[in-house]
Amino acid sequence: MFQTRFYGRRARSIENEHLRVTVLEEGGHIAEILDKETNVSPLWIPPWPSIEPSTYDPQQHPEYGAAIDAKLLAGIMGHNVCLDIFGGPSNEEVAAGITPHGEGSLVPYEIHESEGELRMLAHLRLGRIYFERRMALLTGAIKVRESIESLCAFDRPIGWTQHVTLGPPFLERGVTQFRSSAGRSKVFEMPFGSAAYLQSGAEFEWPMAPRSDGGVVDLGIFNSAPVSSGYTAHLMDPARDTAFFVAFSPTFRLAFGYVWNPTDFPWMGIWEENHSRTSPPWNGRTVTRGMEFGVSPMPESRREMVRRGRLFDIPTYCWLPAKSRIDVEYYAVIRRSNSIPEWLSRPT
Repeated sequence: MFQTRFYGRRARSIENEHLRVTVLEEGGHIAEILDKETNVSPLWIPPWPSIEPSTYDPQQHPEYGAAIDAKLLAGIMGHNVCLDIFGGPSNEEVAAGITPHGEGSLVPYEIHESEGELRMLAHLRLGRIYFERRMALLTGAIKVRESIESLCAFDRPIGWTQHVTLGPPFLERGVTQFRSSAGRSKVFEMPFGSAAYLQSGAEFEWPMAPRSDGGVVDLGIFNSAPVSSGYTAHLMDPARDTAFFVAFSPTFRLAFGYVWNPTDFPWMGIWEENHSRTSPPWNGRTVTRGMEFGVSPMPESRREMVRRGRLFDIPTYCWLPAKSRIDVEYYAVIRRSNSIPEWLSRPT
């Protein structure tokens, strides 16, 4: 492990002969998973300058907008963890200092190398959670183990989502392909963004989603339209032992994806932003696709998450028991390929 700067941010990196992984000291984002042969990382780097969340000030940094997610956007990059909510906070939570997607993407992380692993530790003071992530390099893959420990003396419902976001040059309109173990799916209940093109609230089977103007669109290939936006929720196939998504760039002949246990994270959300958001810091120039797997299907407040309760008869949040710990494990996989893999298995 070595200290470095990544797009101006304080960071730590680990590497082997095949790949390099870089994480940010503030916010804990997995900012880079670089394939050394192609010199490409599929993860999203925003087109605006990135700053440390601790330095953000709404008066001094108007370039990140005036919305409640401005502090998050000032430092977002690659794969961030949404904890302990997935979506926006309530008005009362905003007043108490909670930001969209929770503290996990903002707080400082202690980062150590332990037994060949990168070990990341964070204290979510408002959420009263200890968060730990351990990352170990394999051949063409990263093994990730996470745990959350409650500091509260009562059980509570939480959101916990791996906000994996892809971007250029790996992500190309009309070119990048996707496969997943998704099955039953649903479009967000309201138009998602100014260029929403899917039928709000429609249920469907992955990957063919109903368009609002009639017909269907194949979510297995990234949108070729000049402007688009959307969000769909997908239940991972409960008959499979593992859940996965894989994205493939024909340009770089590079496949990238994640493999996880569907009992840990039964849901995946697909967020699409394609030049539709014109307010700062987006300014109509962002192309990105989130492949966000977690315990909740929709980005919504904690109250809305609990009120929804279940979708397709599967819970839409998880319980964090009093003074208890939850452990999960998942893998990020990156490898050269001449075609898109139809499935991903857990690396050995």
